[in-house]
Amino acid sequence: MAPHRKSRPPSGMGIRTPALATAALTSVALLSQTANASPSEEPKPSMEEVQKKVDDLYQQAGTATEKYNAAKEKTTKQRKRVDTLLDDVAKRTEKLNDAREELGGFAAAQYRTGAAAPDTASLLLADNPQDYFDQSQLMDRLTSRQKEAVDDYGTQQAATARKRQEASESLQTLTATQSTLKTSKADVQRKLAEARDLLSRLTAEERARLAAIEREKQEEALRKADELARRQAADEEERRRQAATQSTGTSTATATPGTDTSYDAKAAKALAFARAQIGKPYVWGASGPGSYDCSGLTQAAWKAAGVTLPRTTWDQVNAGTTVSVNDARPGDLVFFFDDISHVGVYVGDGMMVHAPKPGAYVREESIYYMPVHSVVRPA
Repeated sequence: MAPHRKSRPPSGMGIRTPALATAALTSVALLSQTANASPSEEPKPSMEEVQKKVDDLYQQAGTATEKYNAAKEKTTKQRKRVDTLLDDVAKRTEKLNDAREELGGFAAAQYRTGAAAPDTASLLLADNPQDYFDQSQLMDRLTSRQKEAVDDYGTQQAATARKRQEASESLQTLTATQSTLKTSKADVQRKLAEARDLLSRLTAEERARLAAIEREKQEEALRKADELARRQAADEEERRRQAATQSTGTSTATATPGTDTSYDAKAAKALAFARAQIGKPYVWGASGPGSYDCSGLTQAAWKAAGVTLPRTTWDQVNAGTTVSVNDARPGDLVFFFDDISHVGVYVGDGMMVHAPKPGAYVREESIYYMPVHSVVRPA
């Protein structure tokens, strides 16, 4: 009977050394971590980063809103122009048809008096009736009134052709503007949807933290407004002191030097209107009376004071005299951001009335809530 032999383990499956075992366990752990980790997972942003992202999206929506306003205004004007041109072309065409019939009558009259038989079709289809009459040797037989009618027809025909071309070009422009309008509207809606989606994914705790950050931002803006108010008060006191010194021994001046009482009267009306809108909702593209966007509010406010402003912030910023922030007076327009995509009506003491953003209402707020671009006095 053969002696019992211990079976040899298969090659590679023997007892591992401690070093090899450790390496194996480390590899398994790393593989396990790699398998469990999501390759696309990113670190969660801080609430400060969320706040900045939301603010940026609202600003981008504001910029797109101003583009929408500009395209909408251009579309309205272009549509009116097209309608006017088409009405003009219709009237001219009617007169041209009447003139054609009159020239056809002239040709028939020539035939009845013994001239060559008229080719009415050739006359009516001719590019230039003058050529038809010349070729038919009829021109020398026309009366002066008939010759005048031929000349007038040619003039009307050329003018009508020009108007038709103008109307065609205006229609093309209108189509392009409508396309821009549609694109701008989609841009606004997309940016607002991104902001809403970002906010909707926050937990209750995160929303509370975001609200706290917003309060801190507003408190800092109010602090800066108070500083501006103190500077403006000091400047005003200095002007009054100088005015009093200059008027010593003479009658007291009726107005502070450098002021414009006519502007103050208009500004008071604009500001009163703006304040009366406080509490109404911001709606992008709206210009009242139930809701407003930022430039819609400022346009309506100054309209109440008898001053016509353009529709967009980009045009309003050029509709007056630029002054420093320190010299800002109630009623002035305050513009914000490098792209001048927001505007409010200055109240005084560093405050303004403005239509802030979607989901908010017309309110009074520090001008330092956003980065100031410039201040403009519109009248």
